[in-house]
Amino acid sequence: MKLWRQPPNIVQLQLLTWTAVLLLIFFSLLPMDGLLKSAIFTAVNAASYAIIIYGNILFLYPAFYQKRKFVEYGISVAVFLILVGMLKGYAGIILYKYVLLIKTPPADLLELLSYVPGGVLIYVLSLVFRIALAYFTLKQQTEEILLQKSQAELNLLKSQVQPHFLFNALNNIYYRVYKVDHASAGLIERLSDIMRYFVDESPKDAVPVSTEVAFIENYMELERIRIRHGASIYFEKAYNPELRIPPMLLMTFVENIFKHGIDKSRRQNRVTISLIEQNDYLLFKTSNRKIDPVTEHQTGGFGIINLTKRLRLLYGDKFELTIDSEGKLFNAILKIPL
Repeated sequence: MKLWRQPPNIVQLQLLTWTAVLLLIFFSLLPMDGLLKSAIFTAVNAASYAIIIYGNILFLYPAFYQKRKFVEYGISVAVFLILVGMLKGYAGIILYKYVLLIKTPPADLLELLSYVPGGVLIYVLSLVFRIALAYFTLKQQTEEILLQKSQAELNLLKSQVQPHFLFNALNNIYYRVYKVDHASAGLIERLSDIMRYFVDESPKDAVPVSTEVAFIENYMELERIRIRHGASIYFEKAYNPELRIPPMLLMTFVENIFKHGIDKSRRQNRVTISLIEQNDYLLFKTSNRKIDPVTEHQTGGFGIINLTKRLRLLYGDKFELTIDSEGKLFNAILKIPL
């Protein structure tokens, strides 16, 4: 029968070790000293061992040795061993006198110091004990990391299965709709492409500019459905298709246009967008008419704030972001190095 359903942790291993030590000391003394005397000596010895071991690995070692205070560490260990040894001897004499009722002569200094050498071996064992604890701690952490990695891989597989099931379902719907309504089928296809972008491309560090632009165009076409009188969108593009940029970097501006720059009751909604490669920089501009009153989201909402933080992480101070809301137009300009 297993003591634990799972591998023992550090505390449980220490409990096992100290239980074994107590039993070993007790049964080694039992034939000569009897039950009571063996129990007393076991308690005194085990307590002194624990004080030396944990006093060293929990206090002296980290306080002095790990801080490279080697001289202070040596002195503190010597003083510590002397004090613990004398305390052990004095405790044994007191227990002999008042528990076992055995008359003993008063303890002198030399007699108490005779208990010190035994603590030296325990001190050496404390270093081994510390190494063993460090090993089991590292082993446990490694197992936890491997378990987390396995769980993450499993979750990743699950997250991949679910979207691909949805993609297949959208494709089936697309073919059914295509037979009766080509325009609606095209919108379903764009939605499928957008979802595939989120799943396959957005987790990457960089994507081709052409992929990012295709995502933006799909998004704009779906947003057009909600605009009663339509919108005139001019998108100028002049860049090397092989260029790569971080995903979702340009989307904030386009999203703000449709959230705060389109008047659904107006017949003339004109939007101008340009993405141009220029002197080792990529220049992205958006321009749209302002809807009165200008909302806070346009001039400094969470989207722009979060984008600015991300740009600082990606490019430091090598980017330029300009927001101009003066006059009748709302203009946004982003310049990033290539």
